[in-house]
Amino acid sequence: MKNVIILAWRNIWRNKKRTIITVLSVLFSVFLALIMRSLQLGTYGQMIDSSVKLSTGYMQIHEKGYWEKKSINKLVSNPQEVINTLSKKGDIEYVVPRLEVFSLAASDSLSKGVAITGVDPSQENRFNGLGDKVVQGEFLKENSEGILIAKGLSSYLKLGINDTLVMIGQGYHGINAVGKYAIEGIIKHANPKLNKMAVYMTIPVMQTFIGAPNHLSALLVTPKNPKTLEALRANLEKDLGEEFEVMTWKDMLPEVVQTIESDNMGGIIMLVILYMVVGFGIFGTVMMMTMERIKEFGVLVAVGMKKIKIELMLFFEILMMTVLGLFLGIALAFPIVFYYHKNPIKLSGDFSSSMEEMGLEAILPFALDSSSFLAQGVVILLISIFCLTYPFYTIGKLKIVKALKG
Repeated sequence: MKNVIILAWRNIWRNKKRTIITVLSVLFSVFLALIMRSLQLGTYGQMIDSSVKLSTGYMQIHEKGYWEKKSINKLVSNPQEVINTLSKKGDIEYVVPRLEVFSLAASDSLSKGVAITGVDPSQENRFNGLGDKVVQGEFLKENSEGILIAKGLSSYLKLGINDTLVMIGQGYHGINAVGKYAIEGIIKHANPKLNKMAVYMTIPVMQTFIGAPNHLSALLVTPKNPKTLEALRANLEKDLGEEFEVMTWKDMLPEVVQTIESDNMGGIIMLVILYMVVGFGIFGTVMMMTMERIKEFGVLVAVGMKKIKIELMLFFEILMMTVLGLFLGIALAFPIVFYYHKNPIKLSGDFSSSMEEMGLEAILPFALDSSSFLAQGVVILLISIFCLTYPFYTIGKLKIVKALKG
């Protein structure tokens, strides 16, 4: 075996030009595939992260039937018991409580429908950095009696810091929800829709507003590893029972899932085309390498070398060229992927504005995913092994006399 490997290494450098071309074709295909896939996966990760932090969280626990109708009468009545159960789970990082309702907000002469969210200021800020979005005034404190409103809503109602916002809506089990609150801060959301209708207050103030003390709409669960969501959901459904509904962001944001799946399919098609080009390049190299050496193979068989050893020698020749190109491609791509993973590309102009309108930060992040690197290597190796079917077939059918005649 050692002699076969040594012979294979020497053989690939007998025709240096062919070897270099083959290695470079593998190198550039791996390089382009890794850059393209890392950018694609990084964009998906940013889209998911932005979507879950703006709205649903990675996972929600709420009263069964709440999500379908968003009824204010379907609130969690024993949130502390649920929180105690969740605190015993080692794969949960933290829990964010929320109480959400819709209401009518009014100033002296204008009114508008708003989405009110009752939050725990410290946990909400930890989850989505809401405090960093404050552009005027101050972020909510634990004992705040006032509210935060979005900048677009503030402009529409012509209200500023310390002005009073009146809100009227439906409370728990049909009671009237009426209150007036001082504006403590104004926040700016990247999402235009949220920026025109978002209002925030502390959970105790919200519970008083709708007449539902000790009630919550949902508990947002942040797992230590988002990849374990399905296993965590199954575990929680078993522990919490049929009274509660456990939903992941994929259940609550199907439009995001569909967008990612359709775009991902386009990316896979591009990778397939790229690998087809590389596959034909490797196959061409293998075919030429086989046809040029028919007489050599005939001589080797004539002097007593078994065909299986010739096939093994060719296997190592292709493997060496492929692995060399593979490692050089990864070595070239990794520093670029790593750098842009830590320092995403910042966008400007119209593209930046369109991304911000979708609620996304105007950057192009790269994903540093080891499975992506491994996948490219496995695919290239499989293509190379498949290309060996031609020389293996040719050598298997080799006739010594015909081969020696060239």
